[in-house]
Amino acid sequence: MEGRGVAADKSTARDLGAFICFEDEAGQGLRPPKGRTWARRGARPVVRVRGAGGGRVSIAGVACYRPGDRPHLFYALLAYRRRKNEAKGFSWQDYRDLIITTHHHLAAPLVWCWDNLNIHLAPGLAEFAEENKAWLRIYRLPAYAPDLNPVEGIWSLLKRSMANFAAADVDGLARIVKRKLRKIQYRPHLINGCLTATGLTIEPW
Repeated sequence: MEGRGVAADKSTARDLGAFICFEDEAGQGLRPPKGRTWARRGARPVVRVRGAGGGRVSIAGVACYRPGDRPHLFYALLAYRRRKNEAKGFSWQDYRDLIITTHHHLAAPLVWCWDNLNIHLAPGLAEFAEENKAWLRIYRLPAYAPDLNPVEGIWSLLKRSMANFAAADVDGLARIVKRKLRKIQYRPHLINGCLTATGLTIEPW
């Protein structure tokens, strides 16, 4: 996998007629994000939750853009319930499957951009990219530059929508996360807004 600039990514996408896909990860435990709400003066609402120790939901999300097409959001969830031999995070095969799913839905070549997370550099993913180079290019975003990834904006929208929302267990939390992400999927202006917030532009070809 090569590490090249965003400008090179856009040039490659234009040459391939590809979607530029930005991937990132987030996680959410049973303790909900804090947020503001309305209440009577002197009667602040209190919601008691289990908090730490109850497991968590990991999310891998990818926002996809191509001039002339509506933007798309795809994601994968992993529920960790603190059971024996249960995976705590995504494997390289999970990321491979997310790439395959994205390619299947878009029916187009992909320019896949993500950070330098160790699992992203797994030999299995490098081999997969080489075997499928006819429709896939993988590039690394600059180090320490999360502001260049529009999926960070997706996570901000997700956290905001879940503020003060308590789930009884990890499975309930996963259902809430899916429901909130589906709402974002059907609002392309929100996905476009996350790209705009990075300062990046994808010009018409």
